[in-house]
Amino acid sequence: MDDPRRLWTLIEPYHATIYFAPEVPAAFEAIGVRGFWRSYFAGRAAPLGRVEAGVVTACFYGFHPGFVARAVPSVWSLVTPETAIETRLRGVHAGLRRLLDVQGRQAHIVEAAELLQGAWHRSSEAGRPVFAANAELAWPTEPDLALWHAATLVREHRGDAHVAALTVAGLDPCEAHVTQTAASGASLETIQPYRGWADADWRDAAIRLQERGWLDAAGQLTEAGRAGRAAVEHDTDRLAAAPLERLGPGERDRLLGLLESIVAPLIRSGAIPYPNPIGVPAPDST
Repeated sequence: MDDPRRLWTLIEPYHATIYFAPEVPAAFEAIGVRGFWRSYFAGRAAPLGRVEAGVVTACFYGFHPGFVARAVPSVWSLVTPETAIETRLRGVHAGLRRLLDVQGRQAHIVEAAELLQGAWHRSSEAGRPVFAANAELAWPTEPDLALWHAATLVREHRGDAHVAALTVAGLDPCEAHVTQTAASGASLETIQPYRGWADADWRDAAIRLQERGWLDAAGQLTEAGRAGRAAVEHDTDRLAAAPLERLGPGERDRLLGLLESIVAPLIRSGAIPYPNPIGVPAPDST
């Protein structure tokens, strides 16, 4: 499963400009949607339509329901889903053009986007609601946005798979965060402020995991916890392999090589922090 994980670590930084480039919340603020989390939920949930908080909570999985409810559905009184989709593309376009030499790398960007577009052809949307919603959108014509849309399909396809793997493992959202930080060695501060769970929620999740035998008294993963977490990651990789499986070995290697060259300056710029709330490791650490 090395290639699906490698694809994730390379494609996620390109997609993640929507979360870390200031141009994106600025684009939303310009149309009256103020505050990072309103722009986040409007932009990411927009392909699902004018949905309620419960749908977003279920699909995005990791957020406290009350945290989601602060933005959804009230954000739809400020912006329609259609306008939110247009706005997120406008902000991402501005961010990518600042962070990357898009013109100088256009040939590589176009080729990578075309390879991924071919990989997604006739892909099954069954059981993948966020991926399916984004797959219904038109492909942008600008090369950098075409690749960004492809990156979004990769990450939401994998994200839906990860939710399925966590559900099968019997991990609720807060427990999933606790096991992920324990497995990665990242501090709780890299995720806790961004998901809305209170201190008591984190403590209770750790207690449940200790009772299950996944955490020891010091909050470290036990052998059972390491095995359980490894199974989640294995299942995620397996379920996320579809786009690469539709490419021949040469195309697969070419795509990964293109993405390495495209995202290298983005990572060097520090625009995507490591560690980060997304949980994606730096490409050279996998």
